Amino acid sequence: MSQVWFTPVNNNEVKAKIQNKALNLLQTGLAEKNILDSDDFTALKIHFGERKNTGYIKPEYLQGLVDELKANQVKPFYTDTNTLYKGQRANSIDHLNQAYEHGFSREQTGIPVIIADGLLSKNFSKVEIEGKHFAEVNIANDILHSDVLIGLSHVTGHLATCLGATIKNIGMGCASRSGKQLQHADVLPAVSKGRCTTCGQCVEWCPVNAIEIINQKAEIDPEICYGCAECIATCRFGAISVSWGGTSEALQEKMAEYALGAIKDKKDKSLYFNFLIKITKDCDCQGKAQEREIDDIGILVSFDPVAVDQATIDLLNQKANSDFLKELWSESNLDYRTQLQHAENLGLGGREYELIEL
Repeated sequence: MSQVWFTPVNNNEVKAKIQNKALNLLQTGLAEKNILDSDDFTALKIHFGERKNTGYIKPEYLQGLVDELKANQVKPFYTDTNTLYKGQRANSIDHLNQAYEHGFSREQTGIPVIIADGLLSKNFSKVEIEGKHFAEVNIANDILHSDVLIGLSHVTGHLATCLGATIKNIGMGCASRSGKQLQHADVLPAVSKGRCTTCGQCVEWCPVNAIEIINQKAEIDPEICYGCAECIATCRFGAISVSWGGTSEALQEKMAEYALGAIKDKKDKSLYFNFLIKITKDCDCQGKAQEREIDDIGILVSFDPVAVDQATIDLLNQKANSDFLKELWSESNLDYRTQLQHAENLGLGGREYELIEL
């Protein structure tokens, strides 16, 4: 049975207090199992928040944690991967600028930001797994090549997965853009002829030569295309559409399988924080401020990504005296249990845990 440590946080608690609580949780975890070795490249996997979003984890909450890691002689850096949808985080330049805008500059935090999948999300490797949907997954290289992975997840609802927490942050958040597409869609990409500039980049990057320029526009042969989504990641003009055809259940299972690939070589060198602070109906990809849906609960940490998400659900339901996220997304009939059950079946972690309040 995995241990999950918990510290309560009240609504609008001052940042300095939250910082001390996050630091205490890190120290408690490291006292139980020190996953750090000198000079370890230590990836702090976080979501920087889309422009105008206000729910993301604030860098001030994490400064004590960062300083503690540096005191342990490791090399920490904040990281995320580029988004599949068009926004302020779809390429590394805009993504970095957005991170800086939300306070994650080196001048403010003392550590760098690295967008782990590179400028146009080509910086990834295929990791072999034994999954229901995938035999291999596309994981960003700068996360894959790190020695330590620390997940820093802001708990929210989600319009497609019901729950956004550690499994989503690691599974979706460590994938290349092509990997995100493969998780989200069960159908093949298509070209919007009105947007195509005939630049030819999609033709160059297609690994199976499924794209040709015909009558001055790109065309995808559905008999050859196998849905890798490299063309979507490559196109800078939004001319190749994203297919959101997959069911929530399939998406959640694929997300869990990507999480398995992301931590495959780091199961003994990873730690996962869930921040149950300003919990909103939808995730921090929303480019707008969202209202808090429930009072703040606190911060959880565990070496087990499944246990920390299960404990999150249990605390939410206890606070709400109901099945909080299922009721929040009742109109969409979403069920977060799919990702937890599939992750446990894959061996990612376990749903039974011991909660230890600090």
